[in-house]
Amino acid sequence: QLQLVESGGGLVQPGGSLRLSCAASGFTVEYYVITWFRQAPGKEREGVSCISRSASSTMYADSVKGRFTISRDNAKNTVYLQMNSLKPEDTAVYYCAARTLYGSGWSTPAAYDYWGQGTQVTVSS
Repeated sequence: QLQLVESGGGLVQPGGSLRLSCAASGFTVEYYVITWFRQAPGKEREGVSCISRSASSTMYADSVKGRFTISRDNAKNTVYLQMNSLKPEDTAVYYCAARTLYGSGWSTPAAYDYWGQGTQVTVSS
């Protein structure tokens, strides 16, 4: 059974850091493009960052550029999202999602075939 499992969320103060993990099981993650999304209460799900299969290309939402870094370790079947300089507006449930196509439509949730269950990130003092 194909699964994505997120972990690493929690409560952090503004300016702090967290590293999220997205572990894949039941399939080989290196054949998939992985994207992190987030959804805050009352808001639509938005694309945060995307990484190509080989990790040679990445994309970021403007709101997180320079603060978040996406990476992958295909040997561990895992993708990461390093989040630094966190702000209260980063508070959301963070999801990872998988598809085979890189590029066009990367931030569109409907374009993804597989999803994790999400992990809560709360940035508050």
